[in-house]
Amino acid sequence: MTTPTSAAVARRSTTTSISAARDAHLAGLLAFVQAAQFLTVIMLAASMAPGYDISRGAISDLGVIAETATFFNASLILTGVLNLVVGLLLYRGSDHLSSITFVAAGVGAIGAGLVPLDRGDAHSMFALAAFLFFNLQAILASRHLERPMAFVGIAAGVVGLIFVVLMIMGDAGNPAVFGPIGHGGVERMIVYPGMLWLLAFGGYLMGNGQPLTERSLARDSSQDLPESRP
Repeated sequence: MTTPTSAAVARRSTTTSISAARDAHLAGLLAFVQAAQFLTVIMLAASMAPGYDISRGAISDLGVIAETATFFNASLILTGVLNLVVGLLLYRGSDHLSSITFVAAGVGAIGAGLVPLDRGDAHSMFALAAFLFFNLQAILASRHLERPMAFVGIAAGVVGLIFVVLMIMGDAGNPAVFGPIGHGGVERMIVYPGMLWLLAFGGYLMGNGQPLTERSLARDSSQDLPESRP
């Protein structure tokens, strides 16, 4: 049995690192694009929809108003697809736990876009899944990021999840918890932190090449150690 030479091992390691960096760059680009386009579409659709009230209207209302339905639902589906792809790219980079939340959030967004608000309770279940997992992914992915980016992700996810709880409480019969921002404002406080984090996360990945996992940190630390000499 032949054993790989140190040169072969080095070449294999270099190839793996280049592939991981390409995956991370692509994941960063897709994360940035999905968040930028969805935030823009929410803003444009809200200004286009006749009589739409940002405070009282749910974001999903934009998916059933004739003037904005196609525009909004297509954007929501695209958001889900891109988030799902980011999750698969992260999975290839061995960040398995975070990737599961990215995929789950993507499925929720795709489902909410394919089944608009006026087509039954399935929309609410898909939307809730998206609300939860888009914020959870920010928290879990932050385990592998350097500070202060890690703190940004945790803060964004926690804020979003707090407002998920407020939305559930309000929809369960206690609308007073919505306060002056109303149901629409609460929903935006669920969606916007996660989307803004994706913009930052995308830039981080495009700039750094890959998330700093514990494995990569350990590898980098070992490479920084001075070589022992006889």
